[in-house]
Amino acid sequence: MKILVVDDEKDVQLLFQQRFRKEIRKEVIEFVFAFSGEQALKKLNAMDHEAVLILSDINMPGMSGLELLEKIRKEYDNPPPVVMMISAYGDEQNRSTAARLGANEFLTKPLDFSLLKDKLLNLS
Repeated sequence: MKILVVDDEKDVQLLFQQRFRKEIRKEVIEFVFAFSGEQALKKLNAMDHEAVLILSDINMPGMSGLELLEKIRKEYDNPPPVVMMISAYGDEQNRSTAARLGANEFLTKPLDFSLLKDKLLNLS
């Protein structure tokens, strides 16, 4: 399963690689990282719908995760990827906006990696 992780914090890449080391080694999960909404769209275009799942932070400079979600839902529908939004702010406004725009899940930071791992492995 190919997963696109979108977060402006570059240390997220190392964190995911550490927490999913076994799954990466066994080639159960492959992560691709983008550090902005704009970069995520370029990577999605280059991957030609290979991303089954997108994990996106909401608060990023430039294009926010919610703006990215809106573009993904308009432009990537064959097949539509599962999109999980991640935010340090679990407020109702972000949650309802994400749901209205088509997010499949809303996760709060700090991430519970054992819960996330269960969710991801149940999708594959």
